[in-house]
Amino acid sequence: MTPSVVTLAGGVGAAKLLVGLVRAHPPGDQLAVVNTADDTVLHGLHVSPDLDTVVYTLAGAVNPDTGWGLAGETWQAMDALDRYGGITWFRLGDRDLATHLYRTHRLGQGADLATVTAEITAAWGLELGILPVTNDRIETRVTTVDEGEIGFQDYFVRRRHNVPVTAIRVDGSERAQPAPGLIEALASATSIIIAPSNPIVSIGPVLEVPGVRDAIAARRDAVVAVSPIVGGAALKGPADRLMKELGHECSVVGVARLYQDVAATLVIDEADAHLADEVETAGVSCIVAPTIMDGVESATALAQVVLGCARAGAGT
Repeated sequence: MTPSVVTLAGGVGAAKLLVGLVRAHPPGDQLAVVNTADDTVLHGLHVSPDLDTVVYTLAGAVNPDTGWGLAGETWQAMDALDRYGGITWFRLGDRDLATHLYRTHRLGQGADLATVTAEITAAWGLELGILPVTNDRIETRVTTVDEGEIGFQDYFVRRRHNVPVTAIRVDGSERAQPAPGLIEALASATSIIIAPSNPIVSIGPVLEVPGVRDAIAARRDAVVAVSPIVGGAALKGPADRLMKELGHECSVVGVARLYQDVAATLVIDEADAHLADEVETAGVSCIVAPTIMDGVESATALAQVVLGCARAGAGT
């Protein structure tokens, strides 16, 4: 069955919204399209942080303190690796390692990332479809003031996204192909949602895969984005700093300008209600609602608002 709800997703913020979406609409009728430009290879293992955060969160297994990784995790492998002077700045828990071992093994057997992701999703008992935006390698590269260009995980984890940035590029995006079935799903979906993920390094790489932005822009009236910026700041991560450093206004108005060609509607938090007219001046319809998701109930309420906006925009 072709899903009627398609959500573009990054990591933690997207995962929280998806928890609400699967309660507000049948999960088997939904597809999450997830950023893979954060993927990296560590210790010879293919790690897909955003895919795993979405899976673990929807499975109710995510670490509630961090929003990523697994609850009740242990770190014996990392502690042992540290003895040898190995790479431990990117922490992989003992149980989490099993996911990366499985993914790497299956990719080595010739399976593509979409197939392996579907297998992992099924193993966790999830009904929602979870699809990497592409099976091809894409990588976010970050140009910093002092060190030049570095990998995304070097920037995000090793340097704690605390160094000034002058440019972002997605290496390999021009050669990448959308994951099988993605363009068709976007063309037929009743609702397309852009989750409250970082618009620069989470949603941006998804839109850079050839064909994806055009497919979404063609369905613009059915597209609703949720702002990850509340009161001029990101709730988590470096979205606010990156927007400022790359010349964008760090506000819901700046978010509206980034999405104006692909989304007809932007949902903003009540804290930014005074900017609703400016959002509309940017060419995007504005809906004001509580967007801070501090639990399942608030996530479900936001999901219901978003789905209602998308259906109204699509005329359904």
